[in-house]
Amino acid sequence: MAVTRENAFDRDENRDLITGEPGAHPVGAGVGAAVGGAAAGAVAGMATGPIGTVAGAVIGGVAGGLVGKEVAEEIDPSMEDHHWRNEYRLRDYYDPMIGYDEVGPAYQYGWESRTEYGDRKWEDVEPDLAHDWTNRRGQSSLDWGRARPANRDAWDRVDRNFASNPQNITYPDPMEDRGVAGAPRTPK
Repeated sequence: MAVTRENAFDRDENRDLITGEPGAHPVGAGVGAAVGGAAAGAVAGMATGPIGTVAGAVIGGVAGGLVGKEVAEEIDPSMEDHHWRNEYRLRDYYDPMIGYDEVGPAYQYGWESRTEYGDRKWEDVEPDLAHDWTNRRGQSSLDWGRARPANRDAWDRVDRNFASNPQNITYPDPMEDRGVAGAPRTPK
C-alpha cells in the first residue's frame, strides 16, 4: 500500500509495518515491554514462585509493550525536532559554533527520557542521564556538560505539554516560524 504525501507539512504517522496503523513506536513499545514485564514478573514471582515469574514476565511484557506504545505516542518526534531546530538559536546556552546537528541529540534524549522515566523528576534522574549520554548521543561530540541544558529544556517542554494538554499531544506553535507569537524574539 503506497502512502502519498499531499504536501510537505503532513505529519509522519509512524505507520506500523504489519498492520499499517499509525503510531508505531517500537522503542516505546520495547521500553514498556521491558518495564511492564519486569514489574509483572516480580509481582507474579512473589505470589506463585519461579513459574509465576516467567508467566508474569510474558504477560507483563505484552501489556507493557502496549503501555509503552501509548506513552511513546504522546510525543511526536518530528514535531519536537522541528520545535527545537527553530528554538535552539534563541536559547541562552546557544553557541554559534555548535550547530543543531550537534545539540539535536541532546534534545531528543531529553524528550525520550521524559517518557522513559515516568513521573520521576529530572533532578532525580540526571545522574543516570549523564551516565547514559555517551550511549545515546549518536554522532554528537558534545560532552554531558554541553548537552545538559538542551536535555533539560526538552524534558521540561514535555512536562509543560502534558500538564496543559489532557490528551498529552505535543503541538507546535503554528506561528513560531513566522515570528508572530508573543514578543519579537531575536537570537542571542
